[in-house]
Amino acid sequence: MTRLRFGTFLAPFHAPGQNPTLALQRDLELVEHLDKLGYDEAWIGEHHSAGSEIIASPEIFIAAAAERTRNIKLGTGVTSIAYHNPLWVADRMVLLDHLTRGRTMLGCGPGSLPTDSSMIGLNPTDTRELLEVNLDIIMRLLRGEVVTQTTRTHELVDARLQLRPYTDPCFDVAVAAVASPTGPRMAGQHGVGLLSIGATLSADGFDALAHHWNVVEERAAHYGGPTPDRSKWRLVGLMHIAETREQAYQEVEYGIEHWFQYFQKVAAFPQMAVDGSNLREMIDFVNEAGIGAIGTVEDAKAQVQKLWDQSGGFGAMLLLGHEWASPAATRRSYELIAQHVFPEFQDQAAGTLAAKDRASSTREAHAQTQLDAVDHMTKRYEKELAEKG
Repeated sequence: MTRLRFGTFLAPFHAPGQNPTLALQRDLELVEHLDKLGYDEAWIGEHHSAGSEIIASPEIFIAAAAERTRNIKLGTGVTSIAYHNPLWVADRMVLLDHLTRGRTMLGCGPGSLPTDSSMIGLNPTDTRELLEVNLDIIMRLLRGEVVTQTTRTHELVDARLQLRPYTDPCFDVAVAAVASPTGPRMAGQHGVGLLSIGATLSADGFDALAHHWNVVEERAAHYGGPTPDRSKWRLVGLMHIAETREQAYQEVEYGIEHWFQYFQKVAAFPQMAVDGSNLREMIDFVNEAGIGAIGTVEDAKAQVQKLWDQSGGFGAMLLLGHEWASPAATRRSYELIAQHVFPEFQDQAAGTLAAKDRASSTREAHAQTQLDAVDHMTKRYEKELAEKG
């Protein structure tokens, strides 16, 4: 297994009615915490309605987070590019690429909430069709092309970027995939990464993982592009980890009910259908449907391995930010994963375990040599005393 990257996919999900300023501050502090723990990536969402996902501009959030962090890469997860002029999307991302010295990434999607798109006169079919058109324009602009094109929502006349990306030749670009083949199809066509969001957040989606990558490979071959790189495939999954499974179950009682009710009763996003009418049913659904892990580090390792086996291999495991647990318990969950799960999938565990086993197997013999050395030096000292006296 190649080195698996780890990160977070931060929509975020905050229960309505709380202080939004403090909630956003908590999001920034979490990204800062993950940077210190050695997480590779953080993807920030764009939403404009429904009351829980309250970051309207991932680019602004990333600019703030970049000043607080040193190594973690920061991506838009995702920019709903159907809502925007594609020229400005590309231009803003190039600016972020310079401001972060190459730590920025562009995630693209149609927008998940119909309550967002309806405010600008678009429906979900419109946004998916515009995604395809706008992504093509963005990729051409990032390659340095001059674009003249009229879309349903914008007109570009000799449009071009005045800055080249800081990253050579360009920062990472990825397309979101939930239920439809739209994302994998465009990822294969343009040779960019894939963000499988819904594929790990529902039982049906889990079964579609391998199919997602098949679509990417088929489209890449159709357009004569290079063989798709699995390291650019990112899976988004659910986890909350504690020292014991019982503790993890207790900790998620803090906020898991709001998260479930958001997808059951608020967000018109049926691709994220979840079952459970009480806390225990909700917890059991996550574990038993195979879409996540609420438990221990061993449960987390097993879930990552299962996703690896089902998909055939991928590049990054992104943990969905869900606020099931208190801020302190959430931070501890990320710490446990960094401490105990990272090494398992980054070729760091085997070396120390092998060294322990080698030392254990030779301990008895080495212990005797230590005793022999002490005895030798004791006798040597006694001899010196005798010769002096």
